[in-house]
Parts: sequence; C-alpha cells; structure tokens
Amino acid sequence: MELIQNTPEISAYLAADEVIDHEHPRVRAAAAALSADALDAYAYAKAAFEFVRDTITHSQDAGDPRVTSRASDVLAQRTGICYAKAHALAALLRAEGIPAALCYQKFEVVHGLVAVKLPGEGRWARQDPRGNKPGVDAQFRLDREQLAFTVRPECNELDYPVLFAEPHPVVLQCLREAVDRPHLWQTLPTDL
Repeated sequence: MELIQNTPEISAYLAADEVIDHEHPRVRAAAAALSADALDAYAYAKAAFEFVRDTITHSQDAGDPRVTSRASDVLAQRTGICYAKAHALAALLRAEGIPAALCYQKFEVVHGLVAVKLPGEGRWARQDPRGNKPGVDAQFRLDREQLAFTVRPECNELDYPVLFAEPHPVVLQCLREAVDRPHLWQTLPTDL
C-alpha cells in the first residue's frame, strides 16, 4: 500500500502540538532514557515502539476506565487505547528527530497506528503499538508490516492511505468528549 503524506513538508511530522507534546518534560525524559542505549535511529525507534507497546497498557484490555489522549498523559498514566498509544509513540519518535505520522485503519471502528520514516529509508513504515495479547502479535518491522490487525476488504475493512501530521479531528473529538473508557467505547468513530 502506498502511503500518502497529507502535507509535503516533512517538518510537519516532527512538530509538537497539544497532543503530540514531545517538548513536555515527561516525554523528553522518557526519550532520553530510551536513547541512552540506542546505537542509531533504528534501535531507538524499535525501543520506543516496544516501550509503548509493552509498558503502556491498552485500557480496554486492562479494564482501565481512564481515557488519555496527550502523549505526556499517556506516559504518566501508563494507559490508553490505540489512538493514545499512537500519540505517545509519535511523540517519543519526534522527540529524537524521527519523522512520525498518524495513520488509521477501518474495522468495526477506526484503529490508530503510527508510520515512521527512518534516515536512509525511502518509505514510511507503519507500526502498531496497540499492545499484544493472545491472537495479536504486532512487531517493529521495516521489511514488511506486522500490525495488530490485517484488514479484510471483503468485510469492508480498509487501510486509510493518508499519513496525518496531527491526530484526525474525529479521533480527537471522541477522546475529548469521553467521560470514561466504557463511554468512549460507545462513541468510537466508525469512519473518518
């Protein structure tokens, strides 16, 4: 699948905003800790991915009622759904100067991912920090995708090809309006 940048400027995929708040001290500290043992951008990106995938629980899987959105809050509370975990990973990547985009898939509801563009790589590579569980084995890969879920076109599922520099407004709205995760689960977007 060919991924399409929603802006031609790569700097947009390095920018901080209210949600991808990679200038926040908590994000900077996490990035510094992860980069301490990383020998290059690939090692750092993989470490950041595994950190978000493995140490920040998916709130639905954990039965956690909290709703997070901003990367710094996700890191503080150590929980979030796929969108929040994608925001945290994007912030950690951008904190170290690695372009990161947000991208989405459509199943019964919209699922959030991250795409990374490492130095020397000619293309963006999608990664899914959602969190593994029985039947889900997402891995950091550049040679081929190993996401949490594979779309089935025959079931009207699809990969949105657009790479967003900022979270999609529909995603942000549902996160901001949710009283708690059970409420959020009732209002997740079904399309972008």
